[in-house]
Amino acid sequence: MKLEKITDQPVIAAEAFDLRPVRGSDLGLVEMYCGDARVASNTSTIPHPLPPGAIEAYIRRAQQPDRIEDVWVMDGSKAGASEVMGLITLARMDRNQSEISYWVAPAYWNTGVASAAVRALLEANPQKCETLFAEVFQDNPASARVLTNCGFEYLGDAETYCVARAAKVPTWTYSRKLD
Repeated sequence: MKLEKITDQPVIAAEAFDLRPVRGSDLGLVEMYCGDARVASNTSTIPHPLPPGAIEAYIRRAQQPDRIEDVWVMDGSKAGASEVMGLITLARMDRNQSEISYWVAPAYWNTGVASAAVRALLEANPQKCETLFAEVFQDNPASARVLTNCGFEYLGDAETYCVARAAKVPTWTYSRKLD
């Protein structure tokens, strides 16, 4: 039996699920969801179609001690839901700032999972951030509502390149100061 080393990253409890570090056994479900064009096209970094080995490499990077981004799985197994309902990440920036991003599996869209995950991460503040930033595509108002419902304030419009769409996409940028 091979024991997998879990990165030094806290497990964060939300009401109906836990945010836990990504592990190798998540490969199949993460790959299935990231291979869904609806998920990929709402992120800037997930390609579609998904190249072989991309998710395996992503999980490996997420487990490195020198990573710049912490990745948590929204694990609903404690409430009888899927072991992978989505991912949420915090990418370290300078000056005690981080950028939060997330995606949720389509089966859990409009169920409050994203809002609960963002709230749990804000309350735990595992990177001891003073400010969090987030960026969402303007054609994804549900994701923008998640941020505003969690206390993020609108900063302005921008655009970013979406790998799955092979195009620049207009975005809304948000920030939130933490105590």
